[in-house]
Amino acid sequence: MHTGEDSFFCDDLPTTPDPSQGRILVTGASGYIGGRLVPELLNRGYTVRVMVRAMTPGYEQRWPGAEIVIGDALEIRSLLGALRGVKVAYYLIHSMLLGREKFAAADIQAAANFRKAAEDAGVKRIVYLGGLGDVAASLSAHLRSRIEVAEELARGKVPVTILRAAVIIGSGSASYEIIKNLVGKVPIILVPHCARSLCQPIAIRDVIKYLVGVIEVLGTEGHSFDIGGRDVLSYGSMMKTMAHVLDIKRIFTPLPYFPCRFYGYLSSLLTPVPSSIAQCLLEGLKNDVVCLDNSIRDLIPFEVLPFREAVVRALSREEQDRVHTRWSDAYPPAHVLAIKLHEVDPPPRHVASYSVMSVKDACAIFRSVCRIGGRDGWFHSNWMWRLRGLVDSILLGVGSSRGRKTRSCPQVNDVIDFWRVEAVEEKVRLLLRAEMKLPGKAWLEFGIEEVDDLRRLTVTAYYDTISPWGKLYWYVFLPFHGYIFRGLVEQIASRA
Repeated sequence: MHTGEDSFFCDDLPTTPDPSQGRILVTGASGYIGGRLVPELLNRGYTVRVMVRAMTPGYEQRWPGAEIVIGDALEIRSLLGALRGVKVAYYLIHSMLLGREKFAAADIQAAANFRKAAEDAGVKRIVYLGGLGDVAASLSAHLRSRIEVAEELARGKVPVTILRAAVIIGSGSASYEIIKNLVGKVPIILVPHCARSLCQPIAIRDVIKYLVGVIEVLGTEGHSFDIGGRDVLSYGSMMKTMAHVLDIKRIFTPLPYFPCRFYGYLSSLLTPVPSSIAQCLLEGLKNDVVCLDNSIRDLIPFEVLPFREAVVRALSREEQDRVHTRWSDAYPPAHVLAIKLHEVDPPPRHVASYSVMSVKDACAIFRSVCRIGGRDGWFHSNWMWRLRGLVDSILLGVGSSRGRKTRSCPQVNDVIDFWRVEAVEEKVRLLLRAEMKLPGKAWLEFGIEEVDDLRRLTVTAYYDTISPWGKLYWYVFLPFHGYIFRGLVEQIASRA
């Protein structure tokens, strides 16, 4: 959500808004790109409908003025309702988060459903953001899938505007966080042979400008455009530029004949981005992804950013704690459909609770609670939390290195390491849902209550399982709970 202190990316876009086009549907709005596109469209006066897979508290606050509907691209009936009365539809759905083996088939099915539903609903135009890549070349599975989705959407009667981008650089983007964390954490960086291929990275703000600009310029319907930034670089050069911007010395060592897929797995252990995403992205290193057609620059003329400036702006956003969307907003892909604590019936039988009394006020204690995880760690037994996260990463789970999007008060659906925020009540309660690999379902609840002139801070662990392995897991780790959680609440209270 943009605040009054933020400028919009499209404030200097040299095109004229045209709200007379009618209702605009944005799919994938809970993801990285869609979450930044919606506020820009609203700011330009468009009537916007947002399609999400499940209703979640906080969406109205995130997109004030937008209509929110429930729909799933893999369920064509739900698409018909979402597309009813829509004239322009942004297709920003992808299934890369499902992993290398599953995303291609899911992407094609979703695109076919959307194409048919758009025709039946009388949609006048579809705008799709795909990936760069020479169709004649041997592309990675990810890039090939993006092209196949574009072809599937274009088979219908509704004109499709296709924008094809390479690496997107911005605060919260997966590619940016992979590069930044590899450079920031590894003193000797192994550069595989495939990283010598060329790429034309583009800043997130420039992607949003093109997405908005194509619906405001005549003649872009039914056409495909390559979009890229000012520089053409190898992936090795991008990492060297990142090191220079961060002002740290790194040794870059060539690594011949190293499988990019395995490089992606290793990267997932060192960066916040999980293996399912990192492998898909880094397999594309073998392909040159450079704009072959720059005609869009004549239609929508503005100065795109060079790679270095895009990195500087992303770092600045992080330092200012103004990261509005992040790749983790949509990972794991089905998190919005996950069962909530209040929906568990009967309630979890395995519960452990620990508390501490404090003279400090509830507001200060709650602020301290909201700082757990991410850069600040867990205040107590950090090595145990990190070890659990590392084990999860090795098992291809989310891991604890996902960190968090903002260092200030988290919102519903925000990620905190291997947890996701399920509920927030200011000065009263923070409820986290576990997303690490577990033989059951788990929650962690922080509560603050008034007791005479004192405040009681309580942390409660809930665990729901029916399997013998799940029960064994709970009782094996139960002795550690007292040490970890008592220390945690004591540290939260003392830091308030």
